[in-house]
Amino acid sequence: MNELELIARLTRSLPGNPSVVTGAGDDCAVLDCGRPGHYLLFKTDAVVEGVHFTSLATPEQIGHKALGRCLSDIAAMAGRPLAALITAALPADFVPAFVERIYAGINALAQRHGVAIAGGETVRNPERLLLCVSMVGEVARNKCVRRDGAKAGDALFVTGELGGSLSGKHLDFEPRLAEAQWLAENVPVHAMIDVSDGLAGDLRHLMRMSQVGAELLAQAIPISRAARLQGHAPSAAKPPLLAALSDGEDFELLFTVASREAVGLLDAWRKQFPKLRLTCIGRITAEGGLKLRDKTGLHSLETHGYDHFA
Repeated sequence: MNELELIARLTRSLPGNPSVVTGAGDDCAVLDCGRPGHYLLFKTDAVVEGVHFTSLATPEQIGHKALGRCLSDIAAMAGRPLAALITAALPADFVPAFVERIYAGINALAQRHGVAIAGGETVRNPERLLLCVSMVGEVARNKCVRRDGAKAGDALFVTGELGGSLSGKHLDFEPRLAEAQWLAENVPVHAMIDVSDGLAGDLRHLMRMSQVGAELLAQAIPISRAARLQGHAPSAAKPPLLAALSDGEDFELLFTVASREAVGLLDAWRKQFPKLRLTCIGRITAEGGLKLRDKTGLHSLETHGYDHFA
Protein backbone atom coordinates (compact mmCIF):
# COMPACT_ATOMS: atom_id res chain seq x y z
CA MET A 1 0.00 0.00 0.00
CA ASN A 2 1.46 3.34 -1.03
CA GLU A 3 1.10 6.60 0.88
CA LEU A 4 -1.87 7.91 -1.10
CA GLU A 5 -3.76 4.64 -0.74
CA LEU A 6 -3.17 4.63 3.01
CA ILE A 7 -4.29 8.24 3.37
CA ALA A 8 -7.45 7.52 1.36
CA ARG A 9 -8.21 4.54 3.57
CA LEU A 10 -7.67 6.44 6.82
CA THR A 11 -9.61 9.55 5.80
CA ARG A 12 -12.69 8.05 4.17
CA SER A 13 -14.74 8.09 7.38
CA LEU A 14 -13.24 10.93 9.44
CA PRO A 15 -15.73 12.81 11.62
CA GLY A 16 -16.24 16.48 10.87
CA ASN A 17 -18.27 19.47 11.99
CA PRO A 18 -19.52 22.70 10.40
CA SER A 19 -16.22 24.51 11.07
CA VAL A 20 -14.33 22.39 8.49
CA VAL A 21 -14.20 24.19 5.15
CA THR A 22 -11.40 22.04 3.72
CA GLY A 23 -10.26 18.85 5.40
CA ALA A 24 -7.76 16.16 4.43
CA GLY A 25 -6.33 16.46 0.93
CA ASP A 26 -4.89 19.99 0.83
CA ASP A 27 -1.75 21.61 2.24
CA CYS A 28 -3.62 22.76 5.37
CA ALA A 29 -7.01 22.20 6.91
CA VAL A 30 -9.18 25.29 6.44
CA LEU A 31 -11.51 26.13 9.34
CA ASP A 32 -14.25 28.68 9.77
CA CYS A 33 -13.98 29.73 13.39
CA GLY A 34 -16.32 32.70 13.13
CA ARG A 35 -13.80 35.47 12.50
CA PRO A 36 -15.35 37.78 9.90
CA GLY A 37 -13.53 37.74 6.59
CA HIS A 38 -10.91 35.17 7.61
CA TYR A 39 -10.31 31.45 7.76
CA LEU A 40 -8.04 29.62 10.20
CA LEU A 41 -5.36 27.38 8.68
CA PHE A 42 -4.31 24.31 10.67
CA LYS A 43 -1.31 22.14 9.82
CA THR A 44 0.85 19.42 11.38
CA ASP A 45 4.08 17.91 10.09
CA ALA A 46 6.99 15.87 11.41
CA VAL A 47 10.68 15.28 10.77
CA VAL A 48 12.21 11.94 11.67
CA GLU A 49 15.87 11.12 12.13
CA GLY A 50 17.03 8.85 9.33
CA VAL A 51 14.13 9.91 7.08
CA HIS A 52 14.23 13.72 6.91
CA PHE A 53 17.75 14.32 8.20
CA THR A 54 20.91 12.40 9.08
CA SER A 55 23.59 12.76 11.72
CA LEU A 56 25.39 15.16 9.37
CA ALA A 57 22.71 17.82 9.88
CA THR A 58 23.38 20.43 12.55
CA PRO A 59 20.75 20.76 15.30
CA GLU A 60 19.94 24.28 14.06
CA GLN A 61 19.22 22.85 10.59
CA ILE A 62 16.95 20.19 12.08
CA GLY A 63 14.93 22.83 13.89
CA HIS A 64 14.79 25.06 10.82
CA LYS A 65 13.47 22.23 8.67
CA ALA A 66 10.90 21.08 11.23
CA LEU A 67 9.27 24.51 11.40
CA GLY A 68 9.91 25.40 7.77
CA ARG A 69 7.88 22.47 6.44
CA CYS A 70 4.72 23.78 8.12
CA LEU A 71 5.47 27.34 7.04
CA SER A 72 5.76 26.15 3.44
CA ASP A 73 2.30 24.58 3.66
CA ILE A 74 0.84 27.79 5.08
CA ALA A 75 2.46 29.60 2.14
CA ALA A 76 0.87 27.19 -0.34
CA MET A 77 -2.55 28.49 0.75
CA ALA A 78 -1.39 32.14 0.66
CA GLY A 79 -1.76 32.33 4.43
CA ARG A 80 0.01 34.06 7.30
CA PRO A 81 1.41 31.88 10.11
CA LEU A 82 0.47 32.73 13.69
CA ALA A 83 1.66 30.17 16.24
CA ALA A 84 3.09 26.69 16.59
CA LEU A 85 3.38 23.90 19.14
CA ILE A 86 6.43 21.63 19.14
CA THR A 87 6.45 17.98 20.17
CA ALA A 88 9.98 16.70 20.76
CA ALA A 89 10.32 12.91 20.99
CA LEU A 90 13.82 12.27 22.27
CA PRO A 91 16.01 9.18 22.63
CA ALA A 92 17.03 8.15 26.13
CA ASP A 93 20.61 9.37 25.65
CA PHE A 94 19.67 12.85 24.41
CA VAL A 95 22.03 15.73 25.12
CA PRO A 96 20.22 18.81 26.48
CA ALA A 97 22.56 21.24 24.71
CA PHE A 98 21.81 19.55 21.38
CA VAL A 99 18.06 19.95 21.92
CA GLU A 100 18.56 23.60 22.90
CA ARG A 101 20.35 24.17 19.60
CA ILE A 102 17.42 22.58 17.73
CA TYR A 103 15.16 25.11 19.40
CA ALA A 104 17.58 27.87 18.43
CA GLY A 105 17.01 26.88 14.79
CA ILE A 106 13.25 26.82 15.32
CA ASN A 107 13.28 30.18 17.10
CA ALA A 108 15.38 31.95 14.46
CA LEU A 109 13.00 31.00 11.64
CA ALA A 110 9.93 31.70 13.77
CA GLN A 111 11.14 35.19 14.61
CA ARG A 112 11.77 36.01 10.94
CA HIS A 113 8.15 35.22 10.13
CA GLY A 114 6.45 36.50 13.28
CA VAL A 115 5.47 33.05 14.53
CA ALA A 116 4.90 32.46 18.25
CA ILE A 117 6.13 29.16 19.66
CA ALA A 118 3.30 28.73 22.12
CA GLY A 119 4.33 25.50 23.85
CA GLY A 120 4.36 21.80 23.07
CA GLU A 121 5.29 18.41 24.51
CA THR A 122 8.38 16.37 25.31
CA VAL A 123 8.34 12.58 25.34
CA ARG A 124 10.80 9.71 25.22
CA ASN A 125 11.27 7.89 21.91
CA PRO A 126 13.76 5.04 22.37
CA GLU A 127 15.05 4.69 18.81
CA ARG A 128 15.54 8.13 17.28
CA LEU A 129 14.81 11.83 17.38
CA LEU A 130 11.41 12.98 16.10
CA LEU A 131 10.01 16.51 15.98
CA CYS A 132 6.35 17.22 15.26
CA VAL A 133 5.12 20.76 14.61
CA SER A 134 1.48 21.83 14.76
CA MET A 135 0.79 25.28 13.36
CA VAL A 136 -2.12 27.66 12.99
CA GLY A 137 -2.32 30.52 10.54
CA GLU A 138 -4.91 32.72 8.95
CA VAL A 139 -5.95 33.79 5.48
CA ALA A 140 -8.53 36.18 4.07
CA ARG A 141 -11.50 34.18 2.87
CA ASN A 142 -11.31 35.62 -0.63
CA LYS A 143 -7.53 35.01 -0.87
CA CYS A 144 -7.32 31.38 0.28
CA VAL A 145 -5.77 29.29 -2.52
CA ARG A 146 -6.46 25.56 -2.58
CA ARG A 147 -5.42 22.67 -4.81
CA ASP A 148 -8.78 22.21 -6.48
CA GLY A 149 -9.12 25.35 -8.61
CA ALA A 150 -6.94 24.60 -11.66
CA LYS A 151 -8.73 25.00 -15.01
CA ALA A 152 -8.01 23.64 -18.47
CA GLY A 153 -5.88 26.16 -20.34
CA ASP A 154 -4.19 27.54 -17.22
CA ALA A 155 -0.49 28.31 -17.35
CA LEU A 156 1.56 26.31 -14.84
CA PHE A 157 4.30 28.14 -12.91
CA VAL A 158 6.96 27.20 -10.38
CA THR A 159 9.24 29.40 -8.26
CA GLY A 160 12.95 28.82 -7.86
CA GLU A 161 14.80 25.76 -9.12
CA LEU A 162 14.16 22.06 -8.64
CA GLY A 163 16.13 18.91 -7.84
CA GLY A 164 19.22 18.03 -5.85
CA SER A 165 17.82 19.24 -2.54
CA LEU A 166 19.79 16.63 -0.57
CA SER A 167 22.92 18.65 -1.36
CA GLY A 168 21.75 21.08 1.30
CA LYS A 169 18.64 23.00 0.30
CA HIS A 170 16.27 20.69 2.21
CA LEU A 171 17.88 21.88 5.45
CA ASP A 172 18.08 25.63 4.80
CA PHE A 173 15.22 26.49 2.42
CA GLU A 174 13.25 29.67 2.89
CA PRO A 175 9.45 29.18 2.93
CA ARG A 176 7.84 31.26 0.17
CA LEU A 177 5.41 33.09 2.44
CA ALA A 178 5.96 36.62 1.13
CA GLU A 179 5.83 35.43 -2.46
CA ALA A 180 2.58 33.52 -1.96
CA GLN A 181 0.89 36.43 -0.23
CA TRP A 182 2.00 38.77 -3.02
CA LEU A 183 0.60 36.37 -5.61
CA ALA A 184 -2.76 36.20 -3.86
CA GLU A 185 -2.95 39.98 -3.69
CA ASN A 186 -1.92 40.68 -7.26
CA VAL A 187 -2.92 37.75 -9.48
CA PRO A 188 -6.02 35.51 -9.61
CA VAL A 189 -4.23 32.26 -8.64
CA HIS A 190 -6.47 29.30 -9.42
CA ALA A 191 -4.62 26.53 -7.55
CA MET A 192 -1.37 26.17 -5.61
CA ILE A 193 0.71 23.57 -3.78
CA ASP A 194 4.23 23.52 -2.36
CA VAL A 195 6.75 21.17 -3.96
CA SER A 196 7.71 18.86 -1.10
CA ASP A 197 7.31 15.39 -2.67
CA GLY A 198 8.72 16.25 -6.10
CA LEU A 199 7.26 18.13 -9.06
CA ALA A 200 5.78 15.03 -10.68
CA GLY A 201 4.16 13.88 -7.43
CA ASP A 202 2.84 17.23 -6.23
CA LEU A 203 1.51 18.20 -9.65
CA ARG A 204 -0.48 14.97 -9.62
CA HIS A 205 -1.97 15.97 -6.24
CA LEU A 206 -3.11 19.25 -7.76
CA MET A 207 -4.42 17.47 -10.86
CA ARG A 208 -6.38 14.97 -8.81
CA MET A 209 -8.02 17.62 -6.63
CA SER A 210 -8.85 19.81 -9.66
CA GLN A 211 -9.83 16.85 -11.88
CA VAL A 212 -7.63 17.99 -14.76
CA GLY A 213 -4.58 16.85 -16.71
CA ALA A 214 -1.27 18.64 -17.29
CA GLU A 215 1.47 18.96 -19.85
CA LEU A 216 5.04 19.84 -18.85
CA LEU A 217 7.64 21.29 -21.19
CA ALA A 218 10.92 19.50 -20.49
CA GLN A 219 13.16 22.35 -21.69
CA ALA A 220 11.38 24.86 -19.44
CA ILE A 221 11.75 23.02 -16.13
CA PRO A 222 14.22 24.99 -13.96
CA ILE A 223 16.83 22.43 -12.93
CA SER A 224 19.05 23.41 -10.01
CA ARG A 225 22.82 23.54 -10.24
CA ALA A 226 23.00 20.85 -7.55
CA ALA A 227 20.91 18.48 -9.68
CA ARG A 228 23.01 19.19 -12.75
CA LEU A 229 26.27 18.57 -10.89
CA GLN A 230 24.95 15.32 -9.40
CA GLY A 231 23.65 14.23 -12.77
CA HIS A 232 27.08 14.54 -14.37
CA ALA A 233 28.94 12.71 -11.61
CA PRO A 234 30.28 9.23 -12.51
CA SER A 235 28.05 7.60 -9.86
CA ALA A 236 24.94 9.67 -10.66
CA ALA A 237 21.75 7.87 -9.72
CA LYS A 238 19.51 10.25 -11.71
CA PRO A 239 19.88 12.48 -14.76
CA PRO A 240 19.18 16.16 -13.94
CA LEU A 241 15.68 16.30 -15.44
CA LEU A 242 14.58 13.23 -13.51
CA ALA A 243 15.97 14.74 -10.31
CA ALA A 244 14.00 17.95 -10.90
CA LEU A 245 10.83 15.92 -11.46
CA SER A 246 11.14 13.52 -8.55
CA ASP A 247 13.65 14.50 -5.83
CA GLY A 248 11.31 16.54 -3.66
CA GLU A 249 11.95 18.79 -0.66
CA ASP A 250 12.47 21.82 -2.88
CA PHE A 251 9.71 23.70 -0.99
CA GLU A 252 8.95 25.92 -3.96
CA LEU A 253 5.47 27.08 -5.03
CA LEU A 254 3.70 25.34 -7.91
CA PHE A 255 0.61 27.19 -9.09
CA THR A 256 -1.73 27.90 -11.99
CA VAL A 257 -3.15 31.11 -13.42
CA ALA A 258 -5.21 31.88 -16.51
CA SER A 259 -2.96 31.94 -19.57
CA ARG A 260 -3.85 35.57 -20.26
CA GLU A 261 -2.20 36.51 -16.94
CA ALA A 262 1.12 34.82 -17.71
CA VAL A 263 3.10 37.60 -19.40
CA GLY A 264 1.98 40.30 -16.99
CA LEU A 265 2.77 38.05 -14.05
CA LEU A 266 6.32 37.40 -15.23
CA ASP A 267 6.97 41.12 -15.73
CA ALA A 268 5.56 42.07 -12.32
CA TRP A 269 7.40 39.21 -10.61
CA ARG A 270 10.79 40.30 -11.92
CA LYS A 271 10.25 43.73 -10.44
CA GLN A 272 8.99 42.43 -7.09
CA PHE A 273 11.33 39.45 -6.61
CA PRO A 274 14.40 40.07 -8.81
CA LYS A 275 16.48 37.42 -7.02
CA LEU A 276 13.96 34.57 -7.26
CA ARG A 277 13.27 32.84 -10.53
CA LEU A 278 9.71 32.26 -11.75
CA THR A 279 9.16 29.90 -14.68
CA CYS A 280 6.19 28.86 -16.79
CA ILE A 281 6.73 25.10 -17.13
CA GLY A 282 3.59 23.95 -18.89
CA ARG A 283 -0.16 24.09 -18.99
CA ILE A 284 -3.24 22.49 -17.52
CA THR A 285 -5.28 20.28 -19.85
CA ALA A 286 -8.85 19.07 -19.63
CA GLU A 287 -7.83 15.43 -19.40
CA GLY A 288 -5.11 13.00 -20.37
CA GLY A 289 -3.13 12.57 -17.19
CA LEU A 290 0.40 13.97 -16.82
CA LYS A 291 2.47 14.31 -19.99
CA LEU A 292 5.93 15.61 -20.84
CA ARG A 293 6.80 17.34 -24.10
CA ASP A 294 10.45 17.04 -25.12
CA LYS A 295 12.41 17.18 -28.39
CA THR A 296 10.94 13.87 -29.54
CA GLY A 297 7.30 14.72 -28.91
CA LEU A 298 4.63 14.36 -26.25
CA HIS A 299 4.80 11.37 -23.89
CA SER A 300 2.96 10.10 -20.84
CA LEU A 301 5.09 10.80 -17.78
CA GLU A 302 5.48 7.75 -15.57
CA THR A 303 7.85 9.42 -13.09
CA HIS A 304 6.39 9.97 -9.61
CA GLY A 305 7.55 11.89 -6.56
CA TYR A 306 8.59 10.69 -3.12
CA ASP A 307 6.37 8.16 -1.36
CA HIS A 308 7.09 7.24 2.27
CA PHE A 309 5.77 3.70 1.78
CA ALA A 310 6.89 2.90 -1.76
